[in-house]
Amino acid sequence: MSRKLYSLCGTDRARPFSPHVWKTKLSLAHKGLDFDVVPVGFTEIPKVEEGATRLVPLLRDGDQLVQDSFAIAVYLEENYPDRPSLFGGPGGVAMARYVEGWSQTTLHPVIARIVITDIHDSLDPVDRAYFRESREARFGASLEAVAETGGAALATFAEKLEPLRHMLKFQPYLGGERPLFADYIVFGALQWARIVSPQQLLSPGDSVTSWFERCLDLHDGIGRSVTAA
Repeated sequence: MSRKLYSLCGTDRARPFSPHVWKTKLSLAHKGLDFDVVPVGFTEIPKVEEGATRLVPLLRDGDQLVQDSFAIAVYLEENYPDRPSLFGGPGGVAMARYVEGWSQTTLHPVIARIVITDIHDSLDPVDRAYFRESREARFGASLEAVAETGGAALATFAEKLEPLRHMLKFQPYLGGERPLFADYIVFGALQWARIVSPQQLLSPGDSVTSWFERCLDLHDGIGRSVTAA
């Protein structure tokens, strides 16, 4: 198979956890495209494809290399137009840009505080050193200090999901009756936490929880192919 998806993982190579890679995995499944997952650790990424990227996901599709989950989704949409659409038209691309901004500025920073030591502990020693140095520089504090804020972040996390909860009063997915790439963006963030941490971000009976469970079942249950922590 010529299609490869480079995917971030820890010591257990069968547990890819990057939220951005999960967006791409569901995008490929949405399009009905076969692919092989190539697991890599943090410090292995710069060695992939002769230094093609410092971040994952990276998709090799034949002789094409595409990086960044949104760019990959656009690439798949343009190059496989005969398969189910990831956006449903230009308006869907614009909507997905907004959803991505909301997810990365509102959800990701909070989830990172909740799961940061769980991520660290799941990594190989060489990747632990990299992760500690890079994340402590990003947060301006030790991992342990960041983790101490995780309890408060978890207590208020449900409030961050209110825009999604409001939308789910009217339709089952952000894409409407069926999921689109916008759904995969938010799913990726929650899947990240589900895989790396035993912390429960979602509550039983919440409409967001029901939506997330539906997303786990999509495309022959690809989201459930990795069990919860």
